[in-house]
Amino acid sequence: MKKIAIASDGGAVSGHFGHCEGFFVYETEGVEILRKSFIANPGHQPGLLPRLMQEAGAHVVIAGGMGGGAIELFNAAAIDVVTGAAGSVDDVVRSWLEGKLVSDGSTCHEHKHADDCGDH
Repeated sequence: MKKIAIASDGGAVSGHFGHCEGFFVYETEGVEILRKSFIANPGHQPGLLPRLMQEAGAHVVIAGGMGGGAIELFNAAAIDVVTGAAGSVDDVVRSWLEGKLVSDGSTCHEHKHADDCGDH
């Protein structure tokens, strides 16, 4: 079984991992989705969300964009990161399960304004 966490805003993949409304967590077996749950974002604090995703048992985290610090924390925890995703969370998880979703490496460098990191 794999757990895939997708940063979401209103059912769509969030452009910025740290500032999303929350995370849809899909429990999967092969290409089958067994369960889908939602975890509200408790706030954007350095290191908090990677710990939350690790505690949720995520094997993969998907977002439109993500800061380099979060990516490093996920890499250290052996959690795969996919950035550059867009669209509905259900469509994106299906694309990942089918092997069609590839990370574009989008990394946010500034977190003062959404415009500072390519609309992420």
